[in-house]
Amino acid sequence: MKVELRDPNEIMKLSRLGSFHQSKLSFLRSFLNEFKEWEYKQDLFDLDEKGFGEAVYSFKKDKRVYSLVCFANKIKDEERSDRVIATKWDAAFTLHDGIPIKKDIERLKNEVPKQEVGRLSYKELTLSRANKSVRIYNHVIDSLSKGEQPDLNLLSKVGYLYRTTAVYGSGKFGLADRFRIKNREEINGPFRLEMMLVYLVRQFTFDQVNHVAYHKNPKKSVKLDQNICKNLGIGNSTGLGMAPFIVNHPTLLNNWILSRETALKKIREIKKVEKKDSELFIKCVKKSLTNITSWNTESDYQQQKISSLLNNIKKFLIYINKSFDFQIEYPFNKIYVWLEKNTCEECIEYIVSIMMEPYNEIIEPLVKKMSSDEEKYFNIPTNRKVEELRNIIEKKYPNILDINFQKKENNQNFWFISKNKEEPRLADRFEEHGSELEQPLAIARDIKKLHDKLLVSKNSLTIAEFLSANSDLRHVVRRAFIVEKFPYSEIQDNTIGKNLMPIDMLRLKLSFFGALKFDPRSDKWLRICMFQGAPLPHELKNYDEQWVYKNSF
Repeated sequence: MKVELRDPNEIMKLSRLGSFHQSKLSFLRSFLNEFKEWEYKQDLFDLDEKGFGEAVYSFKKDKRVYSLVCFANKIKDEERSDRVIATKWDAAFTLHDGIPIKKDIERLKNEVPKQEVGRLSYKELTLSRANKSVRIYNHVIDSLSKGEQPDLNLLSKVGYLYRTTAVYGSGKFGLADRFRIKNREEINGPFRLEMMLVYLVRQFTFDQVNHVAYHKNPKKSVKLDQNICKNLGIGNSTGLGMAPFIVNHPTLLNNWILSRETALKKIREIKKVEKKDSELFIKCVKKSLTNITSWNTESDYQQQKISSLLNNIKKFLIYINKSFDFQIEYPFNKIYVWLEKNTCEECIEYIVSIMMEPYNEIIEPLVKKMSSDEEKYFNIPTNRKVEELRNIIEKKYPNILDINFQKKENNQNFWFISKNKEEPRLADRFEEHGSELEQPLAIARDIKKLHDKLLVSKNSLTIAEFLSANSDLRHVVRRAFIVEKFPYSEIQDNTIGKNLMPIDMLRLKLSFFGALKFDPRSDKWLRICMFQGAPLPHELKNYDEQWVYKNSF
């Protein structure tokens, strides 16, 4: 039986993309798999009794070494802010290429804590900073110093000791440019170094609280229980800064989604499912209920999504337990068809992720296809004709061509870069000034505008001739030729409409990072937790790959 890949015009809608969940394709999970054989080491731990100072952690294999250099700083409570433009942080980190010598650490000590106003070198690969969740951090230290483990109920509500904001790379602030390292096989997958930084930062947070608790009460203190450590991750605050990425990297987005869609297609095409595989699948679905029921958020919008997901998963389990037989041919295809008819988008995508769990042989080759050499596809084929371009648009953007941008609600928002915050922002075109500074992120509107122009242009015109008179549409001409080859490269939705939920764009990217639980603080920013439940560094050589469905205090 041959199954078709799912239609991009359905899958690339924001409500669907905003329902994606982590899977075996997610970057933090593939990072752990790829680095499990590397030698982990704590190379330096020079903190004072209050926990301020420097530490270095490393991953080593053969002659290659990556070292996380940590700086824990003393700051006042009023100086603590999660804004990316903040100048002071509880801790700052950089991933150094190789083994840092004393001179490197002194140089970095002067620059890394400054973040935006600091300058790094080609020896540094990524940069981040983090603030304590002060209430949790202090509670853990107080408990450990008294010889007690912390309150699990309190920890489960937050899930981390520190939260980061952006993790920078690719030449920012003087960091190594991507071209210097892009041919290294071990970091070929997307965001490998960023995942490494966050993972090692997590370990630093455990070592720091153990150290401070010991110095607070050397005779009585205990270390944080290993199981508690495993169930703590690293928090992250993510705002609109992440949203333009998925618009600005079309071929990369395509490769992420195409890998997921290909995995689903191949799993639906399995004629006979082995018993061990069906049992693992059901086991993961059941165990994942713990994650859903412990998913804390004050957002009414997210609470409704969680409630709907939980009800739909329970409905699915009743269906599986009562009337489903995995001995039939193509069982996963039957499951998928049932999901589409009987459950919500969130549940469909949740179960699609879990379907991948038994199938390393399908997933691992796809992981290697999730990067993209984007510059290869940047050139516009100027010798092609207007008629060809119009046909591509009519075939690839049918729903977008139905949008009437003369209606106020379809043209309500505009994206811009805030002068004060230096971050992407969204504003109401009819209530706020500045739309003349609009960023080119309204692809649907611009595709429609391009199509209107093509309708009144001669079919025989070359693209070069067309662009000589319409240079303002160059960016969407390029995108149309990209989507011709890369079907999942474009969000098939209106990113400036009144009903836009920007967090759908954030959730899409965060699901591929591997975030488990999403806590929206508005429709424009949210908090997440990464590596919650993940194996600790000393456990990497032999860990349960389904850890993600088991994290529970």
